[in-house]
Amino acid sequence: MFQRGIAATLALAGLLALPPAGVQAQTIGSSAGRVQAMVLAEGLDHPWALAFLPDGRFLVTERSGQLRIVSDGAIGPPVEGVPAVVARGQGGLLDVTLARDFEESGRLYMSFSEPAADAGMDSGSGTAVLSARLDLSGERARLVDQQVIFRMNHFDGSTRHFGSRAVVGNDGNLFVTLGERGTAARAQDPQDLAGAVVRIAPDGSVPADNPKPEGWAPELWSIGHRNPQGAAVRDSDGALFAVEHGARGGDELNLVRPGRNYGWPEIAYGTNYDGSPIGVGQAQPGLEQPLHFWDPSISPSGLAFYEGELFPAWNGDLLLGGLSGQLLVRLDMEGDAVVGEERLFEGQLGRIRDVGVGPDGAIYLVTDADNGRLIRVAPEGE
Repeated sequence: MFQRGIAATLALAGLLALPPAGVQAQTIGSSAGRVQAMVLAEGLDHPWALAFLPDGRFLVTERSGQLRIVSDGAIGPPVEGVPAVVARGQGGLLDVTLARDFEESGRLYMSFSEPAADAGMDSGSGTAVLSARLDLSGERARLVDQQVIFRMNHFDGSTRHFGSRAVVGNDGNLFVTLGERGTAARAQDPQDLAGAVVRIAPDGSVPADNPKPEGWAPELWSIGHRNPQGAAVRDSDGALFAVEHGARGGDELNLVRPGRNYGWPEIAYGTNYDGSPIGVGQAQPGLEQPLHFWDPSISPSGLAFYEGELFPAWNGDLLLGGLSGQLLVRLDMEGDAVVGEERLFEGQLGRIRDVGVGPDGAIYLVTDADNGRLIRVAPEGE
């Protein structure tokens, strides 16, 4: 499987498998044997997401508002044509994902915190999604044919809980995860797109087969989410999985089904930051339970299914990063059930913001820091 939606040849996979000379390396033991993390590039400004270009290069977003192309350890100049972002708090330039026909169309999608003035709103900011074509024909890469295809329907002045992953489903439609912007009650308002997962067509329209619970906004796929910062689609059946931050304890992995309510802030595993209870407890009829939760929190961000030849024992398992946990997590999956958890590189690589699986079968990470890094994880010697 090629994460984020494009196929790659073995020749292109070979390009990703060759790290530049002089890289930093760290090796640990794991259930798959000795595993090595190699720094491919550093000097990124709080990188938030990565994607794999068909020619073996990487696209990386920086939260401060730049989209970069990384090649052979070198970080290129900012791609031209990136929209203005509100780079405050947790906001900024967030996810980047490629359309399934990217090799023909050059089409990509980016989520970002949009200034109110650009959205025709009165004040504040909100999560938006841009569709654009990546033009690599000139001396400098640029985005063309840009269009904002989605934005939250209520902007505010908060700098917290934007989400926001954008992942392409098996049918080409997009899932976009949205945080509740720090106002928990918004996640239970079915007319507010905050604290939800939305599903939109590539042009931003609403797919005809979206769920239609009474009173729900048409874009909604699910509600009751706090701050989902990782999402992945399972190729075998198109199922959507997402990880979200809890408050104090209670980070969650959810299988996100259409028309379901995932409970925040009515139910939660964990407490408020002052130690007080959240909602009515850990369960309530009509509200979904997570597949897995973390207490204490690890602040999960970035999520990918592993399919590849380098770690055959891990095929079908989920990989995710931890921000406060500073670790890479492998969840052993049997169908929809989590049957085990393995923690890798704990405290060694920094705050892991995104995780992807490249066409070479290696695992790629970006770390959230002023001097952020792009890291390749593979069996020792590969």
